[in-house]
Amino acid sequence: MADQSPPPSRGTTGDRAGTTGTGPGTDSTDTASGAGTDAPRAGISRRRLLGTAGASGLVLGAAGGAAGYAAAPSGAVPLASLGEGRAMFHGKHQPGITTPMQARGHLVAFDLAAGAGRREAAALLRRWSDTARRLMEGEPAGSGDTDVARDAGPSSLTLTFGFGHSFFGRTGLEARRPDALAPLPDFSSDHLDRARSDGDLWVQIGADDALVAFHALRAIQRDAGSAARLRWQMNGFNRSPGATARPMTTRNLMGQVDGTRNPTGDDLGRVFVPGRPGDGEPGWMANGSYAVVRRIRMLLDDWEQLSVKAQEGVIGRRKADGAPLSGGGETTEMDLEKTDPEGNLVVPINAHARITRPDRNGGATMLRRPFSFHDGFDPDGTPDAGLLFVCWQADPLRGFVPVQRKLDRGDALTPFLRHESSGLFAVPGGARRGEYVGQPLLEG
Repeated sequence: MADQSPPPSRGTTGDRAGTTGTGPGTDSTDTASGAGTDAPRAGISRRRLLGTAGASGLVLGAAGGAAGYAAAPSGAVPLASLGEGRAMFHGKHQPGITTPMQARGHLVAFDLAAGAGRREAAALLRRWSDTARRLMEGEPAGSGDTDVARDAGPSSLTLTFGFGHSFFGRTGLEARRPDALAPLPDFSSDHLDRARSDGDLWVQIGADDALVAFHALRAIQRDAGSAARLRWQMNGFNRSPGATARPMTTRNLMGQVDGTRNPTGDDLGRVFVPGRPGDGEPGWMANGSYAVVRRIRMLLDDWEQLSVKAQEGVIGRRKADGAPLSGGGETTEMDLEKTDPEGNLVVPINAHARITRPDRNGGATMLRRPFSFHDGFDPDGTPDAGLLFVCWQADPLRGFVPVQRKLDRGDALTPFLRHESSGLFAVPGGARRGEYVGQPLLEG
């Protein structure tokens, strides 16, 4: 549950992105509004949106939609206020990294089919890129569109593509595999299901409408055709934009404010590989990033038996507002040396927020952008729920790995978590117009 700063609001109607992590790097920071090239902008949908998208929609769009949502009676919010949110497919970076958090998400991994190689992978990435561009513009996916999202706008849809370690061997590109894509080491909290881990290709889908997100998922799966087969797929959610009276940091399924110290502003650029990479970074990764993906099950029955005070001690922050136990508000700098009248540290030595602070981890910069999940219940009634942890960094060997190792050695939150799947993916920079994602790798 890393400590990260509140994400930017989606214009005037969006929630803030980020969460106090349930994985490493909880002390990272949120995206700055409009940062990068994939910040959403208002746009005209491909289809006329149903509902009252007239003057009232303009008022909500221009005057602080979160407050507008709270004041409007049920059914009075124009569909356009949510459906017309739009992110850009082409740009310096791929969308879905610095884009504000969306309400719905799908994570999916594919393996190349037997006999498929570099040529088939290039054709697949071209198809996927074209489909992503169309859907993010609010257009049909192409011939054979399922019409699942026929009546909706783009709804801030993003699709993000990455390559796993095994992809390079299957395409004869081992010499171009980045050093930073080395397999992650084992950690003490791992209970990994290998069938739901790793993969040749990875796709992240996010949108503010569940049907729009599902439509994109089906289109990507159909596009895979005979070139790739599904390896695993996971579904996630976050708070919907406008669900709170004001934009604020979201909460995770433990009820904790989650995302208080994600990187913002200039620091946000540190999660990307430099435009002229060096130190073992191949040129095709310029302006790209690395995504660590972990399915982290929260042992909610055990967690909910703790008192609020005990929960706050585990995290190091107040549950009510996310402020550090040392005092102040959510974004107040944590005083790690402050003691109570008896001389005890106010923020316990093994508190999650203390351990994950960047200044206690060599300045490791990670952008956490997770989704919550709930996949039903075990036969005994135990909820299968937790966090689809996704964190972005320029180098996972200097970011995620050392922080997770430190958590392994004494994080008070570890007994309430179980890491059930894992993956690491190289996510290249954004595609220029007329090109597809990964083209410098596959055709370079």
